[in-house]
Amino acid sequence: MMLPDEIKRVWLIGIGGIGMSALARYFKLRGCMVAGYDRTPSPVTDALQEEGIEVVFDENPDLIGPPFRAKEGTLIIFTPAVGEDQAQLIFFREGGFAVMKRAQVLGLVSRGSRSVCIAGTHGKTTITTLTAHLYRESSLGCCAFLGGIAKNFNTNFLWDETSEYVVLEADEFDRSFLWLRPYTALISAVDADHLDVYGTRESFLEAFAEFASGVVSGGSLLIKDGLPLDLSKLDPGVNIYTYSLNSKRADFYAENIRIDKGSYCFDLMTPAGVISGLEMGIPGLLNVENAVGAMGLALLNGVQPDEIRRALPMFRGIRRRFDIWHKTEDFAFIDDYAHHPEEIRATVQSVRLMYPGYHLTGVFQPHLYTRTRDFADGFADALSLLDEVVLADIYPAREEPIPGITSRSIGELISGTPVTYVEYDKLIESLTPRKDVPQVILTMGAGDIDRLVPVLAEKFKLLKK
Repeated sequence: MMLPDEIKRVWLIGIGGIGMSALARYFKLRGCMVAGYDRTPSPVTDALQEEGIEVVFDENPDLIGPPFRAKEGTLIIFTPAVGEDQAQLIFFREGGFAVMKRAQVLGLVSRGSRSVCIAGTHGKTTITTLTAHLYRESSLGCCAFLGGIAKNFNTNFLWDETSEYVVLEADEFDRSFLWLRPYTALISAVDADHLDVYGTRESFLEAFAEFASGVVSGGSLLIKDGLPLDLSKLDPGVNIYTYSLNSKRADFYAENIRIDKGSYCFDLMTPAGVISGLEMGIPGLLNVENAVGAMGLALLNGVQPDEIRRALPMFRGIRRRFDIWHKTEDFAFIDDYAHHPEEIRATVQSVRLMYPGYHLTGVFQPHLYTRTRDFADGFADALSLLDEVVLADIYPAREEPIPGITSRSIGELISGTPVTYVEYDKLIESLTPRKDVPQVILTMGAGDIDRLVPVLAEKFKLLKK
């Protein structure tokens, strides 16, 4: 395995991915020559190019620059979302280059640091980013590899060469998080997902238990209260804590939750006592629970209560996480990354609390044929909480179509809520705000629906001034 100090050049296959782009920025800040491939241009690749990182959009190996053809000192990083038949990946492997998965590299760069790793099928990006924010606003500081673009920093990678802490989003896809050895870890949720990788829910839960068992002796595991995980294999030197929105069984939980001038306020109960007078900077009751987890991670490593009280209302959230693009007295347009039934359910319930009495129109782009097949019932149940459902075509990502699996696999299971099917390229023209009732339009999905959001926002601004 190549050691960090030996790396002079880095080529990333799938550089436009949120996790891969964070690694690209990390190695560039370390002084390495960095470039890579992605399938199509995107806002992420545009930003990388503006930062001086070359990106090619054709997998032809002839486009690999001469410096990256030197085997010694060159590291090749690829994302599991890229197929094994990708031409550049084959070229580098046949050439005997050092080739590593993204997760392996994260494990490598976090060694020697006090890594704070956040895992879970939902909530982890918000918790990771808020945790990093709390550390950055404290005396501890941190580096951070984030699963989204933090609005406070306008990036998914934070650099601090003076801090011993690195905050990481721990991805369960392809068992990636098992490469990490956390000093402190959090698990937010274990609702079954990625069954194309794990096969069964039992195997999925076993992987999370294995991740938890990787916490080093002397470290801490913070787990959401009530998760069905076997923690018997943890090192006996690991401290175990629980957190919850408001369950008094947990070690960390919120009390006296209320809305004051549009913001959630509460007191945080901790093993060391109460931290009163906390105020959220982002909306959504689900984010109060996320904040409880993030504050627990901060307190366990020495961030002070006054530092938390000051920093929490300053947090502005992450792009595509309950992202309010436009609002008037009777209309709101919100975009969210929700792509799992429980994420959709939590997002819709939070919107209901914020906008009681509004007509709620949800626009959902399913992500992956396998996920649509495996969770069609769950998606239908969660989407039924809306007043109106618009379903776009499935975003395939790395997958080939599965016969008989389409958006209708979800829509035909929805009862009591009207469903419309709209092709992706017709979504902008088809979505128009209602004039008869107050309305929220909520776009959701992990595919490329986010590319339509800025255009939709401008359309809605013109129609709902």
